[in-house]
Amino acid sequence: MTGSDDKYVPALNFDWLTPLYDPVVRWLMPESKFKGHLIRRASIGERHRVLDVGCGTATLTLMVKAARPGAAVEGLDGDPKILEIARRKAEAAGAGIRFSEGMAYAMPYADGSFDRVLSSMMLHHLTESNKRRTLSEVFRVLAPDGEFHVADFRRANGSLAALMSEAGFGGVGEHARYRTLFGTLSLWEARRTR
Repeated sequence: MTGSDDKYVPALNFDWLTPLYDPVVRWLMPESKFKGHLIRRASIGERHRVLDVGCGTATLTLMVKAARPGAAVEGLDGDPKILEIARRKAEAAGAGIRFSEGMAYAMPYADGSFDRVLSSMMLHHLTESNKRRTLSEVFRVLAPDGEFHVADFRRANGSLAALMSEAGFGGVGEHARYRTLFGTLSLWEARRTR
């Protein structure tokens, strides 16, 4: 796609910082705590199909697979360099995870492909219009009664609950907050009710 609205922003804003992503996040944020909370809240079943959208280096993706080995877990990210790190980590862990390159607002999946979609620290990178497009895509790829679980910065996503409702989600709510050096991190959830 073209246009300034579709400009890709790497995980730490600069491509050359990508190899440092994991140690920086581990050092500066309570990553295992909030991601573990997100996974528990998602109530992932052993037979669920799960997508980590904006999977980055696959830390959350691997945590999901470790928590529910029987689940079919996939990761999607628009950055081929960060996906290489994700693939290496998954291979080293012996985790059967499928990774796809693509943007959150143009997912390469059929309608109703997943029971759960999770996202951690990705939405704040998107413009408001691309957040809307992404939420519509999440709604599309979720099966009926599927759930969307998000961990991201509250201030950068102040209208997220309204945008989720606008996209058709029900049961929208914020259920936890974590303080970080970069601001308050919130955990949201929503359900595809139709």
